[in-house]
Amino acid sequence: MTGRGQFSAGDLLELVRTGRATTRGALQQVTGLSRATVGQRLDRLFRAGWLREGAGGPVDSPLGGRPSITLEFDDAHAVVLAADLDTRHARAAVLTLTGEILAEHGGTLVVEDGPEAVLGELGRWFAGLLEKAGHRAGEVCGIGLAVPGPVDSETGRVVQPPIMPGWDGYDIRGRLARSFTEHTGAPRVPVLVDNDANLMAYGEQRTGYPDCSAFVLVKVSTGIGAGVVVDGSLFRGVDGGAGDLGHIRVGAEALCRCGSYGCLAAVASGGAVARRLAEAGVRAASGSDVRELLAAGHPEAVGLAREAGRQVGDVLATVVTLLNPGVLMIAGDLAGTPFLTGVRELLYQRALPRSTAHLEIVTSRLGERAGLVGAGALVVEHLYAPERAEERLTALGV
Repeated sequence: MTGRGQFSAGDLLELVRTGRATTRGALQQVTGLSRATVGQRLDRLFRAGWLREGAGGPVDSPLGGRPSITLEFDDAHAVVLAADLDTRHARAAVLTLTGEILAEHGGTLVVEDGPEAVLGELGRWFAGLLEKAGHRAGEVCGIGLAVPGPVDSETGRVVQPPIMPGWDGYDIRGRLARSFTEHTGAPRVPVLVDNDANLMAYGEQRTGYPDCSAFVLVKVSTGIGAGVVVDGSLFRGVDGGAGDLGHIRVGAEALCRCGSYGCLAAVASGGAVARRLAEAGVRAASGSDVRELLAAGHPEAVGLAREAGRQVGDVLATVVTLLNPGVLMIAGDLAGTPFLTGVRELLYQRALPRSTAHLEIVTSRLGERAGLVGAGALVVEHLYAPERAEERLTALGV
């Protein structure tokens, strides 16, 4: 709220967007504002194109009368761009403000080529996707980007990322905003950056498990990371380092890409399984290669994936005991039956029954789109949060 007992137009928008109050009468009841004041606040939102009137709702009075007109967030007034970077591959999309993907593209994009080249290419992808979706660049309200490393959410910069050489401390927001402008001619728009596991968790929780108050997603691909959503909000820790499961020490002798020995990622990630397969004479160079072998039922890949699942499950027993989540989702290249079987074996063996009594262990619903959906949602929640919405309405002159 803008002041004590004062509900702004942004506050009213939040009530409508979340479904807590979707008629003028309900807004008056929730806020205590007069009918005239509610009308004035709503008028600003209508003039901005952010709200629309929907169908008539049920008649509240037993005496009958005209049905209340419902209010709806108008998701057609702008679009969001989103991209999800992996180590050797990326996906990008144009989304509506309510998360529907209008156009998407996936292709090779090697993170080791550095931020200048990668972010420059993403700008080109975005320009092509907007044309494909039939939207002008001027309709874009913001860009969300998921990256495979720890991110300081205040600055949008990655912090000592083990598998993103050359990216540490780089101004990702500024470069991607410039790239968008260079390739589209449109003014700069806000750019938000977060860890890929975080945004996958955010997308999956919001779309599939909105009532789950403690949700954990574990991504097992080139590395291993977790995203945690508590009471509908991402839990990032003090500087974006929460969920970095891959660098928990598990006592092994393997050298990790972070420079330490014995990290979980060094023995149980998709990259680690690929190395063990290669040592056995099987062609595998990455987690995506392992995924293809698992899909084909390759016996050695299946065995190693199950073993990796057991190692991850051992660590997750502590995570589940600490956080007591309602849903534990496994995603990424290894997220299949063999790996999940291994996770269940060790997790249920090591965790107390009290911690797992109401736990669902599932695999991804959104698949490769999870990071895109989460990145888009992050942008929308930022831009249409009450205080930010007020600033934008003022800038629009309404």
